Amino acid sequence: MERKTNLWSFYLMLTCLIFIIYSLYSTINSNSTWLIAPPNYVLLIMSLSALVLGIIGFKDKRNWRAKTRSWITVILSPLLAMALFLAMSFTAFFSSIGVNEPIKTMSSPDGDYIIDFYYFDAGATGSFGVRGEIDGPLWVKKRIYYQEGIENIDVNWMSDHKVSINNHSLNLAEGETYGY
Repeated sequence: MERKTNLWSFYLMLTCLIFIIYSLYSTINSNSTWLIAPPNYVLLIMSLSALVLGIIGFKDKRNWRAKTRSWITVILSPLLAMALFLAMSFTAFFSSIGVNEPIKTMSSPDGDYIIDFYYFDAGATGSFGVRGEIDGPLWVKKRIYYQEGIENIDVNWMSDHKVSINNHSLNLAEGETYGY
């Protein structure tokens, strides 16, 4: 039991670390269209779970690898949890800067695609414009439309998979995007 707990805590901590790195990358890189990282609160729960499982995994004293795994897990998990907590606090504190206001939600004629449009305005720190996203399973989103300097959008569905957004035609079945 302790052996499996030791391994699972280590793998959970590594998974959390990989998701944090990807989340940071997708936030910095505006050309990233797929957002697959879970929300920060899910990563925080994963990190705290890895810490608890890592402490339980200290009972596994078979060899030096098991002890090293436990120490790495117990040291890195609280650091990840603190970093995530600080990121969530920072986001909550500065959430009024660059607010994303929902404009409208449009669904395709057959209901396969639902596009959420947001107006973003970074104020003095950046630009304003419109962004469109398709919701996927769980927390996964795909960014399909991005245009700066506009406040309104005109959306017309040409077919079940083709949409015209401000006179820019996108074939969603082929994964086309605009502005990314």
